[in-house]
Amino acid sequence: MANERGATGCRRQSSCLQESTGAFLLNSGVTSEALPPASVLLGPTASGKSGLALQLAQRFPLEIVSVDSAQVYQYMDRGTAKPTPGERAQVPHHLVDLVLPTERYSAARFCQDALTCMAEITARGRIPFLTGGTMLYYKALNSGLAPLPSADPDIRSALDDEAARDGWPSLHRKLARVDPLTAARLDPNDAQRIQRALEVFRITGSPLSRLLEESAPARLPYRLIGCALIPSERKILHERIATRFASMLDAGLIGEVELLRRTFALNPDLPSMRCVGYRQVWQFLDGEFDAATLNQKGVAATRQLAKRQLTWLRSFEGLREFDCLAGDLTQSMQDWIARALYG
Repeated sequence: MANERGATGCRRQSSCLQESTGAFLLNSGVTSEALPPASVLLGPTASGKSGLALQLAQRFPLEIVSVDSAQVYQYMDRGTAKPTPGERAQVPHHLVDLVLPTERYSAARFCQDALTCMAEITARGRIPFLTGGTMLYYKALNSGLAPLPSADPDIRSALDDEAARDGWPSLHRKLARVDPLTAARLDPNDAQRIQRALEVFRITGSPLSRLLEESAPARLPYRLIGCALIPSERKILHERIATRFASMLDAGLIGEVELLRRTFALNPDLPSMRCVGYRQVWQFLDGEFDAATLNQKGVAATRQLAKRQLTWLRSFEGLREFDCLAGDLTQSMQDWIARALYG
């Protein structure tokens, strides 16, 4: 497969537009009321973000900027709830299908790409609509990235050896002892982020969460209109998760992963294959468990993801909460956004 999809809707080389816009706004004493608006819709998986975003984009001049660390991967469609071609034709979507599954995509790169897209959208007289569930990406964009130490090959090698001997859940427990806030937000098998958090601690002697908290926030050159979808009944969200994962399997998720494994030089430690759903299918294809167990493990992993997302959401300030299960959700959000945008 050639890298034919590319970045959706944004010119990756136009960061100068964002930089000049941000510099002007930050240095000219412009008040927050005078900043251009940007809307935000965050929520746990299966809370209905994508469908709601499409409805809101029919009502307001919005262009959707994906805040999703799985949707950046090309050819990974079934398990990422990626917008369909028809939905993309209705409303512009950005930061979808950016990189191949063999590549890595970071929060720093997301910030650069998102700010570029947002500047271009604003220049067109429209409103960026940040939508997704990768809370680390939103925090990095809204609060800035802390100046953290560079990677240390010796420490990383030592951590890899520990993981090979004891497993990543064991290292996750070690992280929980020195940095419980970061550990609470990570899956026990998230090798990349567990390794980085422990590496930072061993280099600096300080928890990653503290360094991030102490970093000076970078003021965004936008007036954020932030919304969070929070379920009033966790049980119903869990039912939605189970239904959605079953639908992904019915839609061909297993076949998609089989094709990815045949087409690309993948391994289970790549960030793309550690995405929820893809990791469990990989293990199924390796014969670690049967189809019934695949469904159980996929649902359980997705529920754990939703729990971590809700933990992140509770830590964010300035987000207006809406019950994602409410019957009048769309109308309530339309009314609130209209007041926030137009008074």
